[in-house]
Amino acid sequence: MRVVSIDPAIRNTGYAVLEGDFRAPKALAYGTLSLPAKLPQSACLRAIHEHVCSLIREWQPDELAIEGIIYVQSHRTAISMGSARGATVLAAALHDLPIMEYPPTCVKLATVGRGSAGKPQVAFMMRALLQLSETPAPDAADALAIAYSHLVAADPLRAHLFRDRKYI
Repeated sequence: MRVVSIDPAIRNTGYAVLEGDFRAPKALAYGTLSLPAKLPQSACLRAIHEHVCSLIREWQPDELAIEGIIYVQSHRTAISMGSARGATVLAAALHDLPIMEYPPTCVKLATVGRGSAGKPQVAFMMRALLQLSETPAPDAADALAIAYSHLVAADPLRAHLFRDRKYI
């Protein structure tokens, strides 16, 4: 299985492409799409959409995995994150890709073993599990963790751990 995963945000969107299964995953690509603060939000949304479309065309994934909506205290942040998520979901839908979302606690549980793990722990585990030569940046690590969680959830013996996942 090949999966593209996205950790959506207006300014720093993490992305990853993994292939294989959770026992032998291979990171094909990962990184962060960083956009300048002076760029209008509409231009950021376009850039996110185009970047996700480009990843889909280049890597021809079977599915797209995305982080589920998280609780944020600022309405402005929630709207901004929702917009970035919408740009991602639209890109996948236009390419007829199944889209699976995972709550952050499930992603952390699948990768670190604790649903309350911090970003440094997630990044460290992604380096170890994927045998990367360096620790990925936080947003890229989150995208790698989302993709890895998707591979874990695809295993019939582990799918029950992801009751909160859903196709969107």
